[in-house]
Amino acid sequence: LAVDPSHPFPYISNLSLNLAVLVKDPDTQEELFARIKVPRVLPRFVKLPKQLHQGGEVEAVWTGIPIEQVMAHNLDSLFPGMNVQECYPFRITRNADLSVEEDEADDLLLAIEQELRKRRIGGSAVRMEIQATMPDTVRSTLMRALELEEDNVFAFESLLGLDDLMSLAGLPLPHLKEPGWTPVVPLRIQRMLEAAEAKHKLDRDDGENIFDLITQGDLLLHHPYHSFRSTVQEFITQAAEDPQVLAIKMTLYRTSGDSPIVNALISAAENGKQVVALVELKARFDEENNIQWAKKLERAGVHVVYGLVGLKTHTKITLVVRQEGEHIRRYVHIGTGNYNPKTARLYTDLGLLSRRDELGADLTDLFNFLTGYSRQRSYRRLLVSPVNLRDRMTALIEREISHSREGGSGRIVAKMNSLVDPKIIAKLYEASQVGVHIDLIVRGICALRPGLPGVSENIKVMSIVGAFLEHSRIFYFHNQGEEEIYIGSADWMRRNLDRRVEAITPLDDPQIRQDLQEILGVMLADNRHAWELQPDGSYLQRQPPAPEQSRSSQKLLMEMALQQGGL
Repeated sequence: LAVDPSHPFPYISNLSLNLAVLVKDPDTQEELFARIKVPRVLPRFVKLPKQLHQGGEVEAVWTGIPIEQVMAHNLDSLFPGMNVQECYPFRITRNADLSVEEDEADDLLLAIEQELRKRRIGGSAVRMEIQATMPDTVRSTLMRALELEEDNVFAFESLLGLDDLMSLAGLPLPHLKEPGWTPVVPLRIQRMLEAAEAKHKLDRDDGENIFDLITQGDLLLHHPYHSFRSTVQEFITQAAEDPQVLAIKMTLYRTSGDSPIVNALISAAENGKQVVALVELKARFDEENNIQWAKKLERAGVHVVYGLVGLKTHTKITLVVRQEGEHIRRYVHIGTGNYNPKTARLYTDLGLLSRRDELGADLTDLFNFLTGYSRQRSYRRLLVSPVNLRDRMTALIEREISHSREGGSGRIVAKMNSLVDPKIIAKLYEASQVGVHIDLIVRGICALRPGLPGVSENIKVMSIVGAFLEHSRIFYFHNQGEEEIYIGSADWMRRNLDRRVEAITPLDDPQIRQDLQEILGVMLADNRHAWELQPDGSYLQRQPPAPEQSRSSQKLLMEMALQQGGL
């Protein structure tokens, strides 16, 4: 597309790859500017025929070039009669936030649908990626046309749009890939399923079910080492089919396109149970998917709610109410990850299945808060944002500070996705300065700086980047030997502590606490996929002293899961 007074600067779609082309008119010697969009309907990388492969000691499995380079070498055919001077790739990102006035919307679902239509058109440009070789004149032309400032422009020596390299992961090179992993069924559930199958063959339905299993003791689930399908999904499926189950309530933040969890909820409603699903319509980039699930659930008779005005519901909770003789029992699942069987194979997450009365009562109160007009101000065991989570976490850190000041040993270990909350960071610095030893496992953004003299000498920060995406949140406090461990959906970020509904649960079972301490110990000892944050903000990868001493936490956790599963 030409750009001149009769051809206004074209609309550049979000995340599209483009070529900025300079051509010269041989008759007038005028330099002209044009933009070419790299088509998304074609593969990003063009495979070259074997006769064009360069020779080498090892025969190439695949040889190719980026499609934009093919286009760049054939620009003369697009501009006949012109002299092509130069071309430079660029890529922009547009604002994809939804602007919904929740307190003024009569129908939140309709309001978000309208905003999604605006997103497809695209918001204002907020970032431009260019190659470092682009001259200032072309750069300035693009910045003026897209109304960008210098801070919004990022120059790279490499290719743009590196996410397209994912297509190369499909090449037949198994020796370069992590070996496949089949999740293990925990031994207790494995025995239950085997017994249920044997009873089914005898046409009997009096076998042990998952509710009997939970009644015997809490179950800690660790995905993807433990099978999601045979644990969480089995819990929801059995609840949907069990004639003694009266009600199922759960939150859905992100789920898969063919979700067996949603299908189980629909089945439960068809079986006459009271089913409540809180579907978070504001889950970024999953809004459209969640709208479709909400409509499908409503058509099946599920009571669907969309959360609270001004708050995003990020918590991962399920409550099952069951009639057992003359008693009503409540079973809960509280997790760190989404009810999504696909990401459960790729993300590390934890979940607790329990029948503890206080947790059941807390989830009952929390669902009343989410679905009705409750103003719940306190919970028995749960740490809930934006109600008490920030205050409780601060108090737990302050307790370690007090122990250390009084001559005891303070110790904190916390694992999360991101750490950016200024108040929590300031409290951790205070703890470090009085001798509390702190280990942080932060996969993503960490605004805290460890190892600063007089500030954070007693804090270490690491990130584990392995085959699975580390997504679980774990919080350990030594408490003078009376350890407390919590898991849940919240990171130490402002949005999680103040602007989202989150739930974090304590782990009361001594064996589960011991298991989780072992998991944290394995992670902290990782010298294969661990990166240590330095005081200057850079990361250094840990190196094993010798290949045979390599310790990959994810590999060790796979081995532990196999041993515990009796395999």
